Parts: sequence; structure tokens; C-alpha cells
Amino acid sequence: METVKDTKALRGGEFLIKEQDPMSIFTPEEFSEEQLMIKGMMTDFVDQYIVPNRARIEGLDIELTKELLTKAGEFGLLGTAFPEEYGGSMQDFVTNMLLTESGGKSGSFSLSIGAHTGIGMLPILYFGNEEQKTKYLPSLIEGTKYAAYCLTEPGSGSDALAAKSKAVLSEDGQHYILNGQKMWITNAGFADVFVVFAKIDGEKFTGFIVEKEWEGVSTAAEEKKLGIKGSSTRQVFFENVKVPVANLLGEIGKGHRIAFNILNIGRIKLGAGVIGSSKEIASLSVKYANERHQFKQPISNFGAIKHKLAEQALRIWCVESAIYRASNDIKLKEHASAAEGKSISESLLGAAEEYAIECALMKVWGSEVLDYVVDEGLQIYGGMGYSEEAPMAAAYRDARINRIFEGTNEINRMLSMDMLLKKALKGKIDLMTPAMAIQKELMSMPEISKPDGKYYRELSMIKNMKKMFLMVAGATVQKFMTELEKEQEILMSMADVMGDIYVCESALFRAIKICETKGEEAGSVYMDMARIYMDDAMERISLNSRRTACSWAEGDMLKGLVMGVKRYAKYLPINSKNTRRRIADKIIEANEYPY
Repeated sequence: METVKDTKALRGGEFLIKEQDPMSIFTPEEFSEEQLMIKGMMTDFVDQYIVPNRARIEGLDIELTKELLTKAGEFGLLGTAFPEEYGGSMQDFVTNMLLTESGGKSGSFSLSIGAHTGIGMLPILYFGNEEQKTKYLPSLIEGTKYAAYCLTEPGSGSDALAAKSKAVLSEDGQHYILNGQKMWITNAGFADVFVVFAKIDGEKFTGFIVEKEWEGVSTAAEEKKLGIKGSSTRQVFFENVKVPVANLLGEIGKGHRIAFNILNIGRIKLGAGVIGSSKEIASLSVKYANERHQFKQPISNFGAIKHKLAEQALRIWCVESAIYRASNDIKLKEHASAAEGKSISESLLGAAEEYAIECALMKVWGSEVLDYVVDEGLQIYGGMGYSEEAPMAAAYRDARINRIFEGTNEINRMLSMDMLLKKALKGKIDLMTPAMAIQKELMSMPEISKPDGKYYRELSMIKNMKKMFLMVAGATVQKFMTELEKEQEILMSMADVMGDIYVCESALFRAIKICETKGEEAGSVYMDMARIYMDDAMERISLNSRRTACSWAEGDMLKGLVMGVKRYAKYLPINSKNTRRRIADKIIEANEYPY
């Protein structure tokens, strides 16, 4: 495998075939003072305005939600991703990710503000013409008007292009007559502006900007949901709505470019938001564990609880490492494109598309970390966790939606593999050369090499994880070729391998960077977290690799693949009990998630 020392040299998905200098990746320890100041603004806003009003928000007080969005606009929190000419402050992508993370602990309100500033406003910024941007963005950035995104329909969820909403050009050519129904629309109960997708003449999937006050636009009653009860969710109906031709968004028949590109950004931003939520729940978990006494001592003294606290923390920290690594890669690509003279929309959308694999994986890993953290948080609370008087019941319900929207986790797993294979077929990434090299390696005797370097064990594990993936994936692609898209179980298993590799490498590189810059003692707890995650991931990776091979291979082919998995899955495990206890002791002493 080739070693590169410049993050800009890596394209999306190339982490699988290239080794990178750990010191070259971006880590959260490198946030600038300005970035931390902006994060602090959001944190202060949440603490001052959201937390004291949480009960009213969760009771679906829509007028309060609107007031709070307006207040956020006054503080400049709605315009950080938008140019100054429309009233924004145009911060970089990493800063906006950090802002999203810091708002993650605001419960249902995080959906209201996220849908408004993200999928509601970004399509207008990236695909709208100048007249549309000037007309709509300033009031949305101020928070005096509110936005929503209308894609899903009763018959089209994951299959968005199966939408039945229809738009027909009027006889005078001045309007599109829009008819259709959308569902699960966040902010629908109070939004003034809707980004709506419909098929012109029933065929050409296209985006439109629709105003709530236009005749024929109506909404159903609020949905009664499992969680996120404080966010407005309704069906939206369009009955012979006259949409001016000036409100067509983007190009006719190119609505999929809007929908899918905005989702790339939405996916990784969801990853940041759920990491913020996870940190809050982890802090609540350790506080309760320190306060709750059984058998004349805090339950945080017990090994079973320490295991839970440590596992919460290390999963959060490792996935956070991967999310900000990917975010900075997107930022670098965006800036490089802008330097070439590309527009704001072309630069960011192109960057997000380049790293769409990582965006999909981080949505999956982030949402599943939050699910784990809230589940174990509720368990730590015990019987009190099941009570609505404690915070875990609501957190448990709220977390579940994250594995469904922005594309289900199953869809995102399959998408990540599909996008990787398409890149390989188009020659944008060379998977077959390293895969063939590994097949050749397997035909030879294993080299007996002596440990070399402080991080030899861990770096060798990363290399072998990648070899395992390339060996099994290469053989599987050769077997199925274009028919592989029909093998969903295989795609999901291989996506799990791919995601675990990305998180393992990101966490290890972050730990190495801390050790090298701050000293091994200061970095020891971070290396502990990376090592535990890697040891457990190696077991998952070998299981998923064998599962994939057994899904189709037989005879000598199956024996060869299984032997290859066994060869690359060898590692000397660490003492996970003592390591977790060291991690937990730091958290218990801090009485919060401290990383």
C-alpha cells in the first residue's frame, strides 16, 4: 500500500488502499480559538434558552419554537453556513460541524434548527438563482421566516425517485400546477417556505420553492411520534398550487442532484449532532453513577458500571475522531475547488460528493453510538431510567429516529459500498491492484517481522484490517460483478468492515498525534480508548469478512478466503478489563464526559 503524507492527496474511499501519516490528519484538539468561541455561543444559547424551556418545547409549543429560532437568528446562529451578502457569516465546514455538535444536546429543538438551516435553506443557497437567494435567504437567516424540506411521500421513502407528486406547466406558461402529498415533514407546522420535489409531467423529478400562504397548500394534524415530540412533524398537501416558473429550483429533471447532494451534507452533520447528544448522555450517566449508592458505596465503584461508562466514552471519542477527520477533508477539498474558481455551491457540493462514502458511514456510526449510549445510560439509571422524571426515557425515544432519517442505516450501508464500487469502475479509485497484490501475498509464506516502532502493533492491525477487506471484497466483486447490488446482506457486512476500518484508523491516528505532541503520559487514556475499540473491531471485521465469504464461496475458494481472514485477523489482545477501568476512572473523577 502506498504511503502519503498530505490529506489532500486522499480521495473519498482511498483510506482503504493508502496509508497516511498520522500527524497529517485533523483532530478535534486542533480547533481554533474562533471555532471554540462559536461553539461556545451555541452552547450558551442552548443552556440559556433551550434547557430551561425543554418541558414546553417537548410539549410541542410551536410558538415558543418559532421565538427560539428567531432568537437564534439574532445571535447569528442561523447564518454560519451562508454568505455575508444574504446576512450570514460564512464559517468553514468544520466550524459548522462543531456548531451542529454543540446544539446536539438541545433535544427536539436540534431538529427544528437543523431542518431549518440545513435541508430547508441549503438547497436554495446551492441550487437557487440570485433572485431566489436574495428573496428567501435573508429572512430565513434572520429567523423571521422558517424553512422545511418536502421529499418523502407515503409511497416513496428510501426510493425518493418514486415520488408521485406532479407538476404541470399552465397553458399561459406562467406557473407550474403542483399536486401531491408529502409526509414526515419536519417544521411543517410553522414553516413559511418549503423546498418541494415533484415530477414535471409525471416524469422529470424537479425541485421547487413553495410558499405556505399560496392557495392550495395545507397541512395535516401533528404526527404522534415515538420521540422528538417537541419537533413539528406533519403531512403537507398541494392541491392545484400555482407555483411561479421563477420558483423552479435548479434544472428541470435534475431534482435528484438537489436531494442527494443535500443528503450527503445532512448525513455527516447528523453524525456531529448525535455525537453532541452522546456526550450529554454520557455526562448524565456518570453523574448518576456517582450519586447513586448501593451496598454503601457509589455504583460507579462497581466493575459492571465502569465497563459501561468506559464503553460509552470510547465509542463516542473514536467515532468523533472519524467524523472530524472526514469533515476536514471535505473542507480542504472545498477550499481547493474554490481556489480553482468554482462557486460556493460547486465547491462544497463537490467536496461532499467526493467524500459521500465517509458521510454515509459517519451517519451510521454516529447514530448507532448514540443508540448504544442512551441504552446503557438508561441501564445505569436502573428503574429511575424508565421514569419520565429522569432524562433517559426521553433520550432513549429521541435517539431512535436517527437510524431512520437522512436515509436508513441499511440504505447508507449499501450506498457506501455501491459508491465505492462505482468509483472503482470509473477509475477514480484503484481497488483491484492492491486486491491482486494481496492474493499474491497469500500464495507466499508469511513474513516473520520483528516489532518496529512504538505503535507497531496497532499500525499492523490497521494494515491487516485493510488487507482483509480488499481480499474478501475483491473476490466478491469478481464473483458477482454488476449483480452485487442485489446482494444486500453482503453489501451491509462489507460496509460494516469498511466503517470499522475508518473509525479504527481515525482514532488511532488521533491518539498517536496526541502522544507525539503532548507526551505519552498525557496521551495514554486516548491510546487506551483507541486500542479497546480496535481490538473489538478486529473481532467484528473478521466475523463480517467470514460471513461475506461464506455467503457465496465454496470448496477451495472458501477455504482460501477463510484461511486468509485467519491470517490477517491475528493480533495479541490487550487486557481489556484493566484498560476499561483506567478509562472509567478518569470519567468518574471528572464527573462528566471529559474528552
